[in-house]
Amino acid sequence: MHVGIIMDRNGEWAKRRTLTRIKGHYEGVKAIRRTIQAAAELGVDVLSLFAFSTENWLRPADEVSFLMDLVEEFISSEGKQIVENGIRVLISGKLNRIPQSAKAAIEQITEASKHGSELTVNVALDYGGRDEITSACRKIARKIQKNELSPDDIDEVLFREYLFQPQLPDIDLLIRTGSVQRISNFMLWQLAYSELYFTDTLWPDFSKEDLQKALTDFHTRQRRFGKTAEQLEN
Repeated sequence: MHVGIIMDRNGEWAKRRTLTRIKGHYEGVKAIRRTIQAAAELGVDVLSLFAFSTENWLRPADEVSFLMDLVEEFISSEGKQIVENGIRVLISGKLNRIPQSAKAAIEQITEASKHGSELTVNVALDYGGRDEITSACRKIARKIQKNELSPDDIDEVLFREYLFQPQLPDIDLLIRTGSVQRISNFMLWQLAYSELYFTDTLWPDFSKEDLQKALTDFHTRQRRFGKTAEQLEN
């Protein structure tokens, strides 16, 4: 099962407590740690986390710098345990704008964890769904330009091969915290038939119980994929 999470409202969590946004992000990292552990315990196969979007570069420079430092800090503190627990880390997005020290840490953890089989954690970093799709289009266009592909070769199976992490299955369940109800340019191709679950819980408060509640709700739904209920019963 592939679960995606849009981790939202760190700033609101801090504001309600008259704390800085930085404190909210620190607490958000604690929620990431809890959720990775909970996902493994609850039998999730792939966990995709929306960590930093292409639009997030528009935030104040000091906040962006802090978030990049936080990525590096998290890998430094959690990397060894992640590898020991059999968790594989993947990155969806582009690393060319990520500071060099954070980029080096990311490359180190993805390499060290590549044989993990208990849970795959796919981190969307400097990521946008439209950017992923247009990037795939450019790659395919270059192949056609070199006569390595024909336009008639293009179908959904081929197109998937040019996504950032083509080996990952589509998202079964998308969770968004903080009572906001939109998908915000997150994994648009992979969300085509996802079930959506919105919770009022702010991300820093998200717990194993919240994840379990979302999974329980998911299992009550009938996924038809365009078919009728009668077809699914036969």
